Amino acid sequence: MVRLGFIVALIALIGVLLSGLAAYRVHDQELAIDGIALARAIDVHASLVQDRLTERELLARVASGLFRAPSMVKANMLQPLRSAIYAFKTDFVVAAWIARLKPDELAAAEAELKANGFTNPTIRDFDDQALDLKALDKPINVLMDVEPRNPETLSIPGRAFDRHSVVGPMLAQAMANAKPVASDPVPLLRQNGPVGVVLAAPVFQEGASEPAGFITFSYELSSLMLTNDDSSLFAVALKDPRDSNDEFTANEQGIVTSRAVRQDGPVPSMVRTVTFGGRDWSLDYYAKSNATVRAQQTATIVAAIGLALTGIVCGLFGYVAYNNLRLSREIEVRIGFERRLTAVIDELNHRVKNILAVIQSIVTRTLRHGADIDVARELLIGRIHAMSNVVTLLSESQWQGVKLKGLFESRSIPHADRIAVNGPDITVSARAAQSLSLLFFELASHSDEGLSLVGKHPHIVANWEVVGDDADVVFHFRWEEFNTSQATRRVDSDFGLILLDRVAPEALGGTAKRYFTDVSYVYELTAPMDTVVDMTERDRTEQFSAPLRPVKK
Repeated sequence: MVRLGFIVALIALIGVLLSGLAAYRVHDQELAIDGIALARAIDVHASLVQDRLTERELLARVASGLFRAPSMVKANMLQPLRSAIYAFKTDFVVAAWIARLKPDELAAAEAELKANGFTNPTIRDFDDQALDLKALDKPINVLMDVEPRNPETLSIPGRAFDRHSVVGPMLAQAMANAKPVASDPVPLLRQNGPVGVVLAAPVFQEGASEPAGFITFSYELSSLMLTNDDSSLFAVALKDPRDSNDEFTANEQGIVTSRAVRQDGPVPSMVRTVTFGGRDWSLDYYAKSNATVRAQQTATIVAAIGLALTGIVCGLFGYVAYNNLRLSREIEVRIGFERRLTAVIDELNHRVKNILAVIQSIVTRTLRHGADIDVARELLIGRIHAMSNVVTLLSESQWQGVKLKGLFESRSIPHADRIAVNGPDITVSARAAQSLSLLFFELASHSDEGLSLVGKHPHIVANWEVVGDDADVVFHFRWEEFNTSQATRRVDSDFGLILLDRVAPEALGGTAKRYFTDVSYVYELTAPMDTVVDMTERDRTEQFSAPLRPVKK
């Protein structure tokens, strides 16, 4: 007994070590897979943002190239460009023409603003405060036209933006660089307006060294850089170009707010840089889910399964070894038990190995890397339930086979009440029963994903027949789901496809095929009757289930 306990303890130790190693490898693989998926999603998002920014900057360049500065001050300079602007992109908040006016042109500019129906046709500061026009001795940048024209934008023309803390430096830089320049994030249209950026493109008269004005496009920051899918793996934030300790984020309604980056707060998973308006913008990406926690949960499940299998193996080994030890002690007085004991042990080992191999295959295929935990759990429970049910039926028949119709009457087959069964009630072998039970479960579990083509649940018919002469007797099984199409039937899992196409046919030494007709889904299995019945297995089972003969003294 001490020796048996030592062996069981050794097996348990090996099982625990293997379970821990498997959990460790799964943990590392889950982290790697999640990291690759997150990096790929972030690269795609950053690329889309850069493409969007490049398109908007190209629009500004084309608009400034099509624009012709006036020979005199006008307030409807965007009129020729309106159709061209909308042909490119229409997601800007407002497009504007900012003229660079000399002091002697301001009176004419006010007259133009008044003539074009703007609500406040006076030259004033950016905050609507009056300017001392007589004190001006150099050109100023005055907003002269806007698009679209609506009650909110009609009051803007006439403002001078030279002293604006954001727009003023942007216009100066665009004039100095002679190319489009983007501003810092700023509220658009009003003080509490949506946060956005302004892109200004200088417009030059032919032969002039200084611009006659600027074409500007204003864009909301949320749709320009912070747009994100609700189902994405990350949340994106824009680092404030004026202060690296602040960043801008957008909520589900697209409202952009600024927040301080805390020292003890979450660290961005990745940072990507995009260019727009002659400057770089840094995008911070934060993973929505904790990959480490997910990896730990998956590793815990794998470790638990490994420990459970270790317990099963140790229990079975201990049980078999204990019975072997007990029977070996009785061999001196009961010689007649030797034949039966050997047969029982060999058969039990054979069947236990087969069951454990099947369970291992089910667990490995169901809990494959990247599988959804909830879906995998339901499939794993159903498949193991199907295996448990067929083992119960075989135990009740002393492993001499199972009636084929009995497999459809079991509670482990989903929607068994809607399956029309037709065929001779033959008795199949233990090996065939295990394969067919899993096969029936996979077929039935995928047969009710959605409504059928006529608004009803699929009607299922299972037929089988035995055809042929003597040595060429063939078992033919046909499963057909009427009122089912490729669009309504749930796609088979990877494990299901392997079971349907390879495992079940090979276990029975036959072939299988599946296909869709106009009104149904069909699965057919053809196998030699010898492998379905397996008379060798039946004879062997009957041998060690027969009553013992008394030992002759």
